[in-house]
Amino acid sequence: MKCRHCNTELKQVFADLDFSPISNAMLSDHQLHEPEPYFPLKIFVCDNCFLVQVDEMEKADKIFDAEYTYFSSFSTSLLEHSRRYVEMMIERFGFDENSQVIEIASNDGYLLQYFKQKKVPVLGIDPTANTAKAALEKGIETIVDFFGTDFAQSELADNNIKADLILGNNVLAHVPDINDFVKGMKIALKDDGVITMEFPHFLRLAEDCLFDTIYHEHFSYLSFYTVKRIFESQGLEMFDVELVPTHGGSLRIFAKHPEDHTKEISPNVSALIAKEIEAGIDQINYYKGFQEKIDKIKYDTWTFLIDEKKKDKKIVGYGAAAKGNTLFNYCGIKGTDLVQFVVDASPHKQNKYLPGSHIPVVDESEIRKYKPDYVIIIPWNLKEEISNQLSYIREWGGQFVIFVPQNQVF
Repeated sequence: MKCRHCNTELKQVFADLDFSPISNAMLSDHQLHEPEPYFPLKIFVCDNCFLVQVDEMEKADKIFDAEYTYFSSFSTSLLEHSRRYVEMMIERFGFDENSQVIEIASNDGYLLQYFKQKKVPVLGIDPTANTAKAALEKGIETIVDFFGTDFAQSELADNNIKADLILGNNVLAHVPDINDFVKGMKIALKDDGVITMEFPHFLRLAEDCLFDTIYHEHFSYLSFYTVKRIFESQGLEMFDVELVPTHGGSLRIFAKHPEDHTKEISPNVSALIAKEIEAGIDQINYYKGFQEKIDKIKYDTWTFLIDEKKKDKKIVGYGAAAKGNTLFNYCGIKGTDLVQFVVDASPHKQNKYLPGSHIPVVDESEIRKYKPDYVIIIPWNLKEEISNQLSYIREWGGQFVIFVPQNQVF
């Protein structure tokens, strides 16, 4: 395997999570009786550019297909995060009815709807037809396709469509050809345009052991040090960066054409590079010893579930998130022996089964019927939102549990 950015032969393993199915490949009843494909989930780090990455075991068009079950609009905290982003960008850069905003991986229009409310013209691009359909129903023009240089040239630039703002939240890590993707953004960006991307910060994954954010859909795990290098290689320049709280700690980067001198380079850029280098991001030793931390979480999870099951405690999960599928599959949790069911707010996931573990996904009414002793909050990054939503479990003495970054009962 070679680095997807600099083509260096990859030798250093960062983490080995054995074999796992695709994390968002939910199963229907009839699929439970069919063979289920598993793929190696081994993460490498490039000792040249320090891009952390998984091999493309399953092609992106097989992962992000018409059966894709992740709809962004079912998270109230993500909606609020998006609304605040839109207000900030309009205030900072003055986008209005004469601007063009393009979102890559626009999903169900969860973010573009707020630009649309402000009368800013929008265009969504997303490869998953079912989420795009939901966006179109909101009145948001959406093209169902993968973004890259060919798309940027033939579908946008050749049709005189260029963006004042190109944005992508939680997509940069999801593209197998990251160089082509970034080059496509340069093609589609106006001379004085702005690019913003949000993605989980690799430092948080490494230092807080957020190993459940590793799955096949995440082809890359990104530090600012490496992303800055990738953008520069494709003729784009970072001019600002912000830390944002989503997904346990993410970065929001701001990029532009180097020839655009209307935007000053923020001191945040050099400050974050210095912080990452001080942590050791440019030294291969920084990436060693992560496996032992993962295994400790695995053993702690086993111990808790087995000990509480021996006491006849009832345990369920909330949030059929990809995070939980990495956790359950690496821990070898199968069927309903330890976790009775998982609740999810999205009807697109209900009445299906988690990949690998085959735990059934149901609606929230089942919690009141079952009265579990413990509810595992699988998307721990939404701990506050979910624990407030399900606070009624206190009526029968129920408690919440998270396993990552460490076992916590509250």
